[in-house]
Amino acid sequence: MTFLRPPRRSVRRRLTVLYGTLFTVSGAVLLAINGVWSLGIASGTARPPAPRPGQPPLARAQARIRVLQYQVTALSDHLHSVQSHDLLIGSMVALGVMAAASVLLGWLVAGRILRPLQAMTAATRQISEHDLDRRLALPGPGDELKDLGDTIDGLLTRLQAAFDAQRQFVANASHELRTPLTVARALLEVALADPAISTAALRSACEEVLEVGQEQERLIEALLTLARSQRGLDQRAPFDLARVARRVLDQRDGRAREGALGISADLAPALAAGDPALAERLVANLADNALSYNRPGGRVEVTTGIRDGCAVLRVINTGPLVPADQVERLLQPFQRLGQDRTAGGSGLGLSIVAAIARAHGASVSARPGRDGGLRVEVVFAPVTASGPVPAPGRVPALVR
Repeated sequence: MTFLRPPRRSVRRRLTVLYGTLFTVSGAVLLAINGVWSLGIASGTARPPAPRPGQPPLARAQARIRVLQYQVTALSDHLHSVQSHDLLIGSMVALGVMAAASVLLGWLVAGRILRPLQAMTAATRQISEHDLDRRLALPGPGDELKDLGDTIDGLLTRLQAAFDAQRQFVANASHELRTPLTVARALLEVALADPAISTAALRSACEEVLEVGQEQERLIEALLTLARSQRGLDQRAPFDLARVARRVLDQRDGRAREGALGISADLAPALAAGDPALAERLVANLADNALSYNRPGGRVEVTTGIRDGCAVLRVINTGPLVPADQVERLLQPFQRLGQDRTAGGSGLGLSIVAAIARAHGASVSARPGRDGGLRVEVVFAPVTASGPVPAPGRVPALVR
């Protein structure tokens, strides 16, 4: 039931209890020290003997003086004891009053200190995915609370960028997926609208629809690969980047011959760790990009090796000039060098490369080539294996 629920343990209440407890304990220790000191200064001298008859007058006078001194000291000790007792009682009463005052002041001070935190909590609760552009903008000195507010503002900035990128990605993906469907629908409508269509024309329309469907399948496969790469790796296994590159280049040798493109490959052993299938897709996308965006008679250079203990893959191609300020944009999904979407490709190739590299803890750097095209370099993280991994043999170089 609600009335049986224990009260919420707020930070303000805990700080108040802490302030009050510390003040009360320190005051009690101070009173105890004062009481022990008061008892310690009490006189401990014994009572001197009284004057006896028959003593010389001088001895009797000295004995009487000692008795008087003892009586004065005893009276002083008694007065001091009474005063110490009264002082102790008064101090205890003052300690109780000050303890209550410390609790009240602790409550007020804690509320004053936690007021910016309460304001941040209230403002953060009001922010939703629809108004991520709002910021706390906490004023005040550069203390821990100001740092916390700035950290939350930075988090909101990153969340806004992520949501904007997601919305843009969904819009671009919807457009890319809708275009093949529209083309296929138009082909079928044109074919069905002609009652006298021949079998050859109908067959040609069906083949075009199948081709459009294959293009859509490739796009969906690319989207799935991108999503899988962004999710990260479930497990890692060692693989030789040189052998992966050799397998990819062998599969694209015929395509290079058709385009009159020369391929030179210097594939030194390069041991890396990760998902071999995704790594092969990374190399394949770089090779496809280098072959697709090239010029007749151009070249593609593929190099693998080890640098500072890290596996390195470098792909260089000739082709159209790429402005330096456009290179980073090409690593984003659905981005092409030109604005024409019909120029070919889905605009996902290099973004998949970047996503796979991030999943492997690798870095991707791209810059325009000296003869046009791109120079892309992927540096994998060093391999940390629990046991020794046999060094792979060198893959024969390919120059064509």
